[in-house]
Amino acid sequence: MLLTPGRSAVVNGLFRPWTRAAVRSYIQTLVVLDSAVLIVAVLVAYVAHFGGGLPRGAEIPYAVAAPGLVLAWLVSLRALRCYDDRIIGYGADEYRRVSSASLRLAGAVVIAGYVFDVEVPRGFLAIAFAVGTVGLESARFTARKRLHRSRSRGGGWSRRVLVVGDTAHVLELVDTLRREPYAGYQVVGACIPDALLAPVPQQLGDVPVVGSFRSIPEAVATIDADTVAVTASGQLTATRLRRLGWQLEGTGVDLVVAPALTDVAGPRIHTRPVAGLPLIHVEAPEFRGVGKLVKGLVDRLAALLVLMPLLALIALAVTVDSRGSALFRQTRVGQGGREFGVWKFRTMVINADAMLAELTARNETDGLMFKLRDDPRVTRIGRVLRKWSLDELPQLVNVLFGQMSLVGPRPPLPSEVARYDGDIARRLLVKPGMTGLWQVSGRSDLSWEDGLRLDLYYVENWSLTADLTILWKTFGAVLKRRGAY
Repeated sequence: MLLTPGRSAVVNGLFRPWTRAAVRSYIQTLVVLDSAVLIVAVLVAYVAHFGGGLPRGAEIPYAVAAPGLVLAWLVSLRALRCYDDRIIGYGADEYRRVSSASLRLAGAVVIAGYVFDVEVPRGFLAIAFAVGTVGLESARFTARKRLHRSRSRGGGWSRRVLVVGDTAHVLELVDTLRREPYAGYQVVGACIPDALLAPVPQQLGDVPVVGSFRSIPEAVATIDADTVAVTASGQLTATRLRRLGWQLEGTGVDLVVAPALTDVAGPRIHTRPVAGLPLIHVEAPEFRGVGKLVKGLVDRLAALLVLMPLLALIALAVTVDSRGSALFRQTRVGQGGREFGVWKFRTMVINADAMLAELTARNETDGLMFKLRDDPRVTRIGRVLRKWSLDELPQLVNVLFGQMSLVGPRPPLPSEVARYDGDIARRLLVKPGMTGLWQVSGRSDLSWEDGLRLDLYYVENWSLTADLTILWKTFGAVLKRRGAY
């Protein structure tokens, strides 16, 4: 198979660039999956409500109503841009749009039935929309996971990105995009200001410099990029950026702008055009209000659902394995800097604190915490509990008392807080959590800087949707046991 320069083709499914054809193929796959899910949902609703028999006295034949509902559902998904390649495969927006399309269609069907006085069995609609919505979300999740695996193995189904900007900002953006390869942005080249170019080819890390700001279209053609990502630079004026957009018109190359404002989630950002200038309005982080009240109620209800027999069995195993009590209480710092006692199943010998001074020199983390992969203080049952994160379960008591949340930054030790300065102290603006972005992104395998960045991102951009996503990912992180020791 003949390959064009800089462009890979499908080879045994190992790599496929995010070309227009690939986008269409992936979207067509989603349409087929969605159609299959909706057909099954309508059939399940029909069988569950009517028992497989023919409904009597129906004003609309179900041979017409059922296909009509499936078609209307697909139209609703299309209208809410659930097949927009800018949101599929990454982030929570895809799931929100699918749920919104389903809820809006359900409301429209109910209103239409009332306005036109058409009787549609409520039980049939309730089952169809419940099964269909869950099925659509599950199908999107399955398709996304396959897409992520392909991207993480080596850039499969990824966009080829040319980064444009000052050297420091280019390196920062490259590092950001590479932290999450499953997002689908593979940096293949960079363009930097003319003054920084040397007579010989340059490299920014392992990214080749393929041109200057004057030769961006030529650089795109040279490396066969399909996306130009523009980051901060004093030489990239509004006029130059506008002309770049004109030059890329009709080429099929996407232009994206990475602002200097970082770690702010989409729901907090609103664009407001003023005299042709798109001003970015950033809402303040939400630390109180109805959302926080609902979060607290969800935390307490979820904590009550944990089975007590499981806690009793673990406590018995800890007591049998080593001398000492089953529970371990440690002073931690919570919201607003208030200290409280956090509960855990004991995973170390009873004199673990006295042994810490001897092990300080062997600390394997680069921040304020102490972490040691083969910590001699950990008991046999303690290693099992840590591997599966079962030692954290007693913290549900802290959740019930309102001292912790299910999701949030991990509660730090007072000795760690004493050394906080600057941005780090913002971790204390919200309740600490049993799990969080740090835990689902690698736990102890992450550097202190990366973990802190994730915690601060959560503090600034928390939402109930994000909490549910993190809780869902926590199960996967526990099963993979990545970074658990």
